[in-house]
Amino acid sequence: MSNETGNGQDANQVTQEQVADDFDRLTESYEQEIGQSLAFSGMEHQFFIDKKRDMLLALANAQFGDVGKLDVLDLGCGLGGYHPGLKDIFHSLHGTDVSKASVDMAAKRHSWVEYSSYDGKRLPYADNSFDVVFTITVMHHVPPEQWLSFVAEMHRVLKSGGISMVFEHNPYNPATQYIVRSCVIDKDAVLLKPYVMRRLFKNAGFNDVLTRTMFTVPPKGPFLSVVDAVFGYLPIGAQYYLKATKK
Repeated sequence: MSNETGNGQDANQVTQEQVADDFDRLTESYEQEIGQSLAFSGMEHQFFIDKKRDMLLALANAQFGDVGKLDVLDLGCGLGGYHPGLKDIFHSLHGTDVSKASVDMAAKRHSWVEYSSYDGKRLPYADNSFDVVFTITVMHHVPPEQWLSFVAEMHRVLKSGGISMVFEHNPYNPATQYIVRSCVIDKDAVLLKPYVMRRLFKNAGFNDVLTRTMFTVPPKGPFLSVVDAVFGYLPIGAQYYLKATKK
């Protein structure tokens, strides 16, 4: 597959090993760095965590109904920022990341989650292990030449009928571009346009691939949440999500 990023920029030469080293070094300061970069938006990091977690649960519920029976993997889990809000929701929750330091800290914070680190190539799970695999603002840190293999690994560890969900920064949004440029954590980021993401998932064998944008307006309250969902068909939200199914 071509290393085209879809962003009018050359693919970074950063390796997965360098990404892991960077996040190991940033483990202690990660939350502070994220908070500083989001100050521009006027909202705290927890606001975005809550909204994306709610969307993740809504999509899973629409697909399966009873989410309490699901085995779920958070791929690129970092410090497990989404895990407190997912406690006792699923049958099992697993988290994995290339940063061992981040995984070790997450395990100390969230004893109910099963954590592991991995080499950024092959996930440490058997084929057909999970009903849901989600990854949140992770793929822009993956070297572009590994995007397809990253998605293929999601497909491998999913059960038939399982779904993958990806939440990513929208490179069409100027505010998002500014925040990414100003954040040291994203210094090597290569943002993926929605059409590139859809193509990757289709090439990896997924079906029913769709994308929608989020945070076109701050979805504070039921009315604005509806407005944000309606605007999701327009390519202007600060972030977007992808949902895809394994047959």
